Amino acid sequence: MCAPLITQSELNGQQHQGVWVFVNRSLTLENIKCYGFDMDYTLAMYKSPDYESMGFELIRDRMVSIGYPHELLRYSYDPSFPTRGIVFDTTLGNLLKVDSNGNVLVCSHGFRFLREEDIDYYYPNKFIQRDDTDRFYILNTLFNLSETYLYACLVDFFTRCSRYTNLRKGFQHGDLFMSYRSMFQDVRDAMDFIHDTGTLKENTIKNLEKYVVRDPNIPVLLTRIKEVAKIFLATNSDYNYTDVSLTWAPGSPKRPWRSFFDLVVVDTKKPLFFADGTVLRQVDTNTGKLRIGTYTGDLQLGTVYSGGSSDLISDLLDVRGKDIIYVGDHIFGDILKSKKRQGWKTFLVVPELTKELQVWEERKNLFEELKRLDFFLYFGGLSIVPAVRSQVLTHRMDMAYGQMGSLLRSGYTQTLFASQLIRYADLYSSTCINLLHYPFNYLFMAPPVLVSDSFPNCRRFSGAVEFEQPGGHGKQQLR
Repeated sequence: MCAPLITQSELNGQQHQGVWVFVNRSLTLENIKCYGFDMDYTLAMYKSPDYESMGFELIRDRMVSIGYPHELLRYSYDPSFPTRGIVFDTTLGNLLKVDSNGNVLVCSHGFRFLREEDIDYYYPNKFIQRDDTDRFYILNTLFNLSETYLYACLVDFFTRCSRYTNLRKGFQHGDLFMSYRSMFQDVRDAMDFIHDTGTLKENTIKNLEKYVVRDPNIPVLLTRIKEVAKIFLATNSDYNYTDVSLTWAPGSPKRPWRSFFDLVVVDTKKPLFFADGTVLRQVDTNTGKLRIGTYTGDLQLGTVYSGGSSDLISDLLDVRGKDIIYVGDHIFGDILKSKKRQGWKTFLVVPELTKELQVWEERKNLFEELKRLDFFLYFGGLSIVPAVRSQVLTHRMDMAYGQMGSLLRSGYTQTLFASQLIRYADLYSSTCINLLHYPFNYLFMAPPVLVSDSFPNCRRFSGAVEFEQPGGHGKQQLR
């Protein structure tokens, strides 16, 4: 039985864009029997850009410690440059913003943005084989932002440094050749180092007030969910860090954070967690150490587990597939794998939506003109003046978001990230706290769309990413 919809007037009265939950596929919360949450960037939100700046400094310093030039220490994090969903070309050292088909929308070499003719030289037809994962690495996560910026810094430094000769696939210094691929691997190793050694977590814990948001709405949300469904936490973080983070993040709750969950699982090693998983073990919450042996018993309330798999979660909580909605920020590790392998419903947390919506509202006149030009160019044939005007408007629109432009589009074309979001996330919002603005029997209804995406005058068309005002059925969506 479908729940009654909130009326249009109620939606307009109670909500503004910042608290919308967007819909890709219709979903009735009344049918959800279990809510799962990630922790990092989901329940524990990190303060941007301070957190990314700290991450950048740690991996930059690690690179210097393994032998990279000390001049790199002059670089500091600039949040206006990176965005998620950028692709790093490990052969040519370029950062690429592409659409779902691999068409190159924006390309930079270090901090130098390439002109269209230069892009066409390096990538014939301005196209890449996105499935060539050995060459092209997608920087999809919020943790990747600092890494993205470091790639730009490294290429910028070695390109400018007179000690090095610029070659197509890297740099030469005497008998030493440093390829972009080896540079990429060093950065990846540095990222692994600050995570695996706990350096990033240690620095976060030392200054929680600077890096982690305190939100008293967290216990309110979890309490409301607990009234209608089961709740579990599944995080890749270890227990000690999880305990510190979730003791801090909810503000000053009147009850221990573990009491909000029916099941807590740490060290999940997602995305492996959604496949074969790892050994399920109990955690000694007094010491944070794991108890020996594999846990094979029934669910024990108040017990914290380590490892395991999504199948074990389902067994312990007695829920299956579409009974579960999982809330996370990682489009691959949290959303894609939970949907494709388990059939779970998905809610993607996209903190950047706050700025995306703000800029869209402020510049939507430019966006409307881009739509008209797109229509004209499609049906009116080639014309230099509209084409140039479209490029100018696209650049102006992109610069309002940052140097790499919008997370979701370039002009009127969907980015790779946007296409993944639409494909794998049933719901998405800037924060999971926005669920508080909807009753837990609410029907999120996706709009009807035409099967064909061929014509730019259709409501949904090729490359369109458009924020809709709530309408019709009280729905919000990006299509």
